[in-house]
Amino acid sequence: MRDPSALKVESFLEMMSAERGAAANTLQSYERDLEDARSFLDGRGLRLVDAAAEDLRAYLGHLARQGFAASSQARRLSALRQFFKFLYAEGIRGDDPTGILDAPRKGRALPKTLSIDDVGRLIERAAQEAKEAGEDRLARLRLHTLVELLYATGLRVSELVMLPASVLAQTGRFIVVRGKGGKERLVPLSRAAAAALSAYGAALAAETGEDAAEQTFLFPSRSKEGHLPRQVFARDLKALAGRAGIRAATLSPHVLRHAFASHLLQNGADLRAVQELLGHSDISTTQIYTHVLEERLHALVQTHHPLAKQAKKPD
Repeated sequence: MRDPSALKVESFLEMMSAERGAAANTLQSYERDLEDARSFLDGRGLRLVDAAAEDLRAYLGHLARQGFAASSQARRLSALRQFFKFLYAEGIRGDDPTGILDAPRKGRALPKTLSIDDVGRLIERAAQEAKEAGEDRLARLRLHTLVELLYATGLRVSELVMLPASVLAQTGRFIVVRGKGGKERLVPLSRAAAAALSAYGAALAAETGEDAAEQTFLFPSRSKEGHLPRQVFARDLKALAGRAGIRAATLSPHVLRHAFASHLLQNGADLRAVQELLGHSDISTTQIYTHVLEERLHALVQTHHPLAKQAKKPD
């Protein structure tokens, strides 16, 4: 006699095909996922149609121990939800055990970043090109300034390209940035970034014949927005990376912003300080960088803890 669960799975698939118009690939996926769950429960002496929430939770735990990604676990759970909703709607069960199950959490992907050496090569190449005479010197000065500012401040690319020209008139080693929600924050400049900004401002004034600080945007353009489009900067940055011997596919303005944050943390900065500099309103957003802190703490323990030192001593 056939397992009633197998018969109910067949009925479920027929319903999905006839009433929902599910594609053949979708039906095959449901069938595979439900058969896998049925096989697991059979091994525990249980029938799929009779499974309780605890049984299904045990199945999901089994998947996790087998190394299934959170996305794969979530897909299996989705198939089970559809199946048990069908059983409930047909009056085969009086409850839906999947209703209290939480979907597996997907791990947040770590941001791509660059090594300190790669950033050094990128900036050095931009600085060299900015010193060269000839056509497009203003564009080369602009790119050097953009790279220096981005790595020195960690600005969002939209904040960077929309910087007002009035920053040229600001004295000292800080500039005021208007971020998300119109919030203003003070960000420090490195000496190299301040020097690049000054050289670019002088060249811009010389080309336009007017005080650069009195223009609207620091990086003016003929675009409809009036400032350098972020896509143009991204394109120029990739081209610069190629000339610096860095794989262009790995680089974007966002990656350079992540490098700014990661390198600060690697060198002892506080997570709260990095949050302020990045303009994150919530510390949870900045916590994607906790892996950097964990690596640093591990290195500190291995270097300075007396027991770790003893473990390294030869017999």
